[in-house]
Amino acid sequence: MNNIFYDLMNSWLTKEGVNSTEALLQWINEQNMDLEVNIERITLEDSKFWFFDKYSGLIRNKNNSFFSISGIQQYRNDELLAEQPIIIQNEIGFLGIIFRKINGVLHFLMQAKIEPGNINKVQVSPTIQATKSNFTQKHGGKRPAFLDYFIEAKPNQTLVDQIQSEQSSRFLKKRNRNVLLNLDREITVPPTHQWMTLGQIKELMRYDNLVNMDTRTVLSCLPFSLVDTDMDAEKVQFEEIENKCKDKALLRSLRGRASQPILTDIYHAFNNYKMFSEISTRLVGLDSLQNWHMENKGFVCEEPFPFRLIFCDISIEGREVVNWTQPLFEAQGIATFGLLTCEDNGIKKFLVKAKPEIGCLDGIELGPTVQLEVTQERDEDEVTRLFYEKLSSYKGVVVNVLLSEEGGRFYHEQNRNVIIEVENNEIPSDLPQGYFWSDYKTLNTLTQVNNCLNIQLRNLLSLLEV
Repeated sequence: MNNIFYDLMNSWLTKEGVNSTEALLQWINEQNMDLEVNIERITLEDSKFWFFDKYSGLIRNKNNSFFSISGIQQYRNDELLAEQPIIIQNEIGFLGIIFRKINGVLHFLMQAKIEPGNINKVQVSPTIQATKSNFTQKHGGKRPAFLDYFIEAKPNQTLVDQIQSEQSSRFLKKRNRNVLLNLDREITVPPTHQWMTLGQIKELMRYDNLVNMDTRTVLSCLPFSLVDTDMDAEKVQFEEIENKCKDKALLRSLRGRASQPILTDIYHAFNNYKMFSEISTRLVGLDSLQNWHMENKGFVCEEPFPFRLIFCDISIEGREVVNWTQPLFEAQGIATFGLLTCEDNGIKKFLVKAKPEIGCLDGIELGPTVQLEVTQERDEDEVTRLFYEKLSSYKGVVVNVLLSEEGGRFYHEQNRNVIIEVENNEIPSDLPQGYFWSDYKTLNTLTQVNNCLNIQLRNLLSLLEV
């Protein structure tokens, strides 16, 4: 994988590959038209597979497989701070993308895949997107296509192999294996898959709810900061790439090594939280949650909350299993995930924030500038006020798109993803506690370390255009 930095950049800058973007959009439309989908809300008692286990207090299935739903409570000393249902899914699944050179340009093999909670049925998904239960066929379904390529992958084929977190406000310590695999040969591609350049995937990300969360998290792991080549030896090649880039400050932010001072500041904040925080969590039975109860075919909070728990009977053609029942978390509105960015001495920087969450493996990860659930109150600091002032006036907004969260566990959850460019003198030099300015290469280096960047920040970074 020599010169992979330039190969990735060339693919990013290539907006038409072996398939035109128009043809890819048509392919998605055809996949949607060919699918029969029926989802009906039911009561938990209507399910023959899922039930409330009164001994453990969990909602689980008869095989004790896939996942279960517990209650969780968060305390500071003995004071209850928060409580909610949370998904327990200890197994690690594959989120994998195969890529190869076609006509001298890297193409990525993407799948048109439906999940029961998707707001628009089919979305552009990784080559393989499967839980361990899926690919070990515990459910009796079909073996996922291309699985063997990932199981049998050699180190020299593997560009990325990272265990990354998922939504820590919904899952307890949930992680998935993000893999990018380089193939040097032709393979048979079924109608459910198509080759795309990185530039085409980035373009499709600008369509509401078209590229799924799993694709975005895998592509956020592309290791630009680890595969850089000598600038002098590759000067001509670099200049060719630079001349094609509209955002040269971002290109400069991609290259080189992480900033040690920024890493030190971030790890200092993380380690202080882990060492000194008095916040603790404990799992409890769902029937022990004080403000939650069963109502109208769902498990709901008596106060405004970002989601409720519903139960569904699902029929989808073409899935590994075509009919099943399961619980889903239903969003109660649209959250906002926002990232402020500026140019500083010719380099693009991003304003990120240390974010504790109730289900986080290490308690805290690095999140975007703003991560606001629909029922939460805004922070009243200068940074948050500036973000919403810019958003309301639409000044500096370079990305503003609705994107879906994981449709296998969440029902119709779409969130607004926003990137806003500001002048660096608009942000106070003395940042409020928990905020950090970082270049891309430092964030990208942290992405190569498990459980440092949360999924909301990784997804926003995947939307960047050079």
